[in-house]
Amino acid sequence: MLDTPQTLPEVLAHAARTAPTRGIRVFDRRGRESEFRAYPQVLASAREAAGRWAALGVRPGDRVVVCLPTTWNLLEAWWGAVLLGARPVCVAPGGAMGSQEAHLRKLEGIVERLGAARMLCDESLVQEVEAAGMSRARRLALGPEAFAKTTPASGVRIADPEPEELAFLQLTSGSTGIPRAVMIPHRAGVHNPRAIAESVRAPSGHLLHDLVDGIVSWLPLNHDMGLVGCLLFAIVHGIDLALMRPDTTFLMRPQLWLQQLGLNGRTLAPAPNFAYQLCVQRVDPEHLKGVNLGNWYGAMTGAEMVRPETCAAFSEKFAAAGFRPETFRPCYGLAEATLAVTFDVLCRGVRTRPMPKGADSGLGLNEVVCNGRPVTDTEVVIAAPDGSALPAGSIGQVRVKGPGVFAGYYNDTEGTREGLQNGWLVTGDLGFLHDGELYLTGRTKDLLIVHGHNVMPHELEWIAEACGGGDGGGAERCGAFSVAKDAEGEQAVLVMEVSEREGEALADLEREIRQRIGRQIGLPLSDVVFVKRGKVPRTTSGKVQRRELRRRYIDGELERL
Repeated sequence: MLDTPQTLPEVLAHAARTAPTRGIRVFDRRGRESEFRAYPQVLASAREAAGRWAALGVRPGDRVVVCLPTTWNLLEAWWGAVLLGARPVCVAPGGAMGSQEAHLRKLEGIVERLGAARMLCDESLVQEVEAAGMSRARRLALGPEAFAKTTPASGVRIADPEPEELAFLQLTSGSTGIPRAVMIPHRAGVHNPRAIAESVRAPSGHLLHDLVDGIVSWLPLNHDMGLVGCLLFAIVHGIDLALMRPDTTFLMRPQLWLQQLGLNGRTLAPAPNFAYQLCVQRVDPEHLKGVNLGNWYGAMTGAEMVRPETCAAFSEKFAAAGFRPETFRPCYGLAEATLAVTFDVLCRGVRTRPMPKGADSGLGLNEVVCNGRPVTDTEVVIAAPDGSALPAGSIGQVRVKGPGVFAGYYNDTEGTREGLQNGWLVTGDLGFLHDGELYLTGRTKDLLIVHGHNVMPHELEWIAEACGGGDGGGAERCGAFSVAKDAEGEQAVLVMEVSEREGEALADLEREIRQRIGRQIGLPLSDVVFVKRGKVPRTTSGKVQRRELRRRYIDGELERL
């Protein structure tokens, strides 16, 4: 084996050999009890799981779907598939993808598109698949108990792949319908965690092990930030990893995440903006007595637009527990880049710049957050739709080239052709560069074109959320989109989750939303729809699924309050 591992099987074996006392701690669904396994144990259980997959008929190159919550069952199955040379893909368990009926349809579509050889899921989901009559999924599905009872095949050869070979598949988090499966080679799965570490180390230049002891995460492993930014990052660098459940732990008791961050030595923890806002809203500082958040070396924030006011509120609320504003490290990434594209390396906290003059087209977006510089060996350009580079400061398409760029979408030639052009990843995001640092302004696919003006939906959502008492941070979650209105053309629609159901109060709130959006952006809203909490569809990382929300609106599936 090379001294520097080049593939995921080499990485896991290297961690077991060089960091035998470090490992992974997995908490139960309530976030109270946990089980720790050192990396030699993780490797041994993965080898055993590889034998089980082989006994079940899985061969190198086969696709296996793992649809489980954050448990040891998931980790064993995923790594077992990697060691066998199969291609695992993590799928969000039921409940994280909307209604159970929609989840089953999506699961069936994923299995069909991938031509999966096997699907591992909870026993309850196995029964639901059978009851729904999903022919292919029903033939392939098995639960953790059946998997654990499978006698491993003897003489299974652990894969020794080339770095360019496919390692795993990652589903796109924001997709509606059947998500695309991003193909990640071994070289990308190993390089990206190393590139992130180089950014984490800046500007001190110290070795990573001199700066941090481990990671504490609640992020789902079906998301690139959880899988690559936490699981692979920890194993590549041989540091500790604590994993909590997103649904039954963090969303219910976010203080447990902060407590672990302050009690596990020097830690890293990535999370989307909404996670920090949830802590602001739900965590009583009294719950953090004896907790030192000064140990938190890096609070990476990405996966959705970074909100300066959220970071400021978080810093203020938890200053007494030792949290420092400069701990925030804004970053930008996506599954098609394995994960990280840019990363703040100045360690000054959240920084903003004014929107370039003449570039906002009436967006009303005055300040945008710096997402840092490209990670190691990665290039970022701002391009016109034809791919030509734009001058510094111009808003355009964000395009990326580097070792982390994916090998294409599995079984999707057209999507690959759109996403990869002349070796460049076309991200679908808009932004500009200043002094080599990236500032994001929105996404091309979510663009609203109303009355001849281009409007980013998050701008409407932030204004409306502020009206709802959330200061734009998600207290009242919103989704904005446009719909065609006959001869009137495209019109803006806003859907907001609320707790208040009294007619007069809702009428006052609607009036305030319309007035503020009119004043700040000069845009009339065609419709404002209030719904119960939890009715605005989101991805597992918390992003609003605007296209799915628009579909529900058009199809009359939203229940107005």
